[in-house]
Amino acid sequence: MIRWIIFVIVILFIEIYSFQAFRTVIKAKPFLVGYQILSLLAIVYIIYSFTTFDRSVGQNKNSLFTLGLLLLIYIPKIVLTTIMFGEDLFRLATGAIKYFVNNDPDVSNIPSRRKFISQVALGLAAIPFASLLYGIFEGKYNFKVIKQVVFFPDLPDAFDGFTITQISDVHSGSFDNQEKINYAIDLVNEQKSDIILFTGDIVNTHATEMDPWIDIFKRIKKPAFGKYSVLGNHDYGEYVNWPSAKAKADNFEAIKNIHGQIDFKLLLNENISIQKGEDKIAIVGVENWGHNFKQAGDLAKASEGLSPSDFKILMSHDPSHWEYEVKNHEKHFHLTLSGHTHGLQFGIEIPGFFKWSPVQYVYKQWAGLYENVGRYVYVNRGFGFHAYPGRVGIWPEITVIELKKGQSVA
Repeated sequence: MIRWIIFVIVILFIEIYSFQAFRTVIKAKPFLVGYQILSLLAIVYIIYSFTTFDRSVGQNKNSLFTLGLLLLIYIPKIVLTTIMFGEDLFRLATGAIKYFVNNDPDVSNIPSRRKFISQVALGLAAIPFASLLYGIFEGKYNFKVIKQVVFFPDLPDAFDGFTITQISDVHSGSFDNQEKINYAIDLVNEQKSDIILFTGDIVNTHATEMDPWIDIFKRIKKPAFGKYSVLGNHDYGEYVNWPSAKAKADNFEAIKNIHGQIDFKLLLNENISIQKGEDKIAIVGVENWGHNFKQAGDLAKASEGLSPSDFKILMSHDPSHWEYEVKNHEKHFHLTLSGHTHGLQFGIEIPGFFKWSPVQYVYKQWAGLYENVGRYVYVNRGFGFHAYPGRVGIWPEITVIELKKGQSVA
C-alpha cells in the first residue's frame, strides 16, 4: 500500500510540473484539456497493464508496448519536471532573499514563471521523446556490422586471419518484422566468416517464440568451421510462473532443440577442437553463469582435457563471468565472447571516441572489447531487444572478429 501511495505522489508531482510547462507556453484551452485527458488515459492504461501482467505468460507484445509507452511519456516529462522544479526553487530563493535580506514583504516580488524557461524545457524534453520514438520504430532494427581485430602472440600460425561472426541475444519473442530479420540474416551471411558463434538468449522465455523464425535463422549459411552456440539466462525459463516443474523442464528441452533446428551445435559445458592444417584451437561453451543470474556454467567441466597452452575461445553469455572467474583463470582463456547487457539498448556511442550507457554502472564490461593481461572479452551489444521495444544510440550488432598473430599495435 505504501508503495502505491509513493507511486501516486511521484506521478502527480511529475504531471503537475509537466502541465505547467505546457500551460506557460500554450494558452489554447482545448489543447490543454486534450493534453490532460490523454495523460490520464495513458497512466490508467499503464497501471492496468502492469497490475494485470500474467507471470505465467511473461513478456509479450502488450508488455513490450506498455513499457515503451511508459518510457516514451515519462522520460520527457521527468526532463520537464526537473527544469520546472529547478525554476521554482530559483523563484522561491529570489523571493526569500528579497523578503529576509531586503526586508521587502511584498509577495509579488517572487518572480513569475518565465516563458523562455518553459520553452527550453519543452525543447530539451523533445530530444528523448524523439529518440525513444525513433528507437521503437527504426532503432531496434538498425543493424550494424562491427569489425574488431584482436592480436595474440601465441595464436597458432594457421589461424592467423581467422574470422568469427558473433551474434547474441536474439530474443525472438520480441520480433515483429520478418523483412528486417531477413535483412539481418543477409548481413550475417555477407561476412563470409570462418565460423559463426551465437552466445545465448534465443528466446525471452518460451520455446514457441522461435516457431515463426526457424526458417529465417536456418538461412544462416554454415561456414567451413561450423556454427556453435551456448545458452543465456533467458533460455532457462526462470522469469515466469510455470504450472509444473515438468512444463518448465519440457520448455527447456525444447529450447535446446531449437539450436539443432537452425543447424547450430549447442555446447553445454563442453569443448570442441577445430583444426586448420597442422594447427588447432578449442571452442569452449559454458551454460549461463552470471554474477547476479543463474549459475549453471561449469568452466572446469567445459575445459576438460585442455591445457593452459591450448588456444581457447570461450563462449559465455554473461560478461560478469569473465570478470569474476575467467580473466584470471589458470587455464588461460584467450578470448571470451559474451552478450547479455544489450548495452541497455540505450546510450550514446561515437565509435572509436566515446561510449556511455547507464548499464556501465552495473557491468564493468558492457559493450565492445576489453583486455586483462593479454586475455580478452568481447561483449556483443545484442541482435534483438527485450523489455523496451526499441534501441536508442546502442544499435543491434553483428560482430566480426579477426584473429591476428602478433602483438597489438595499440
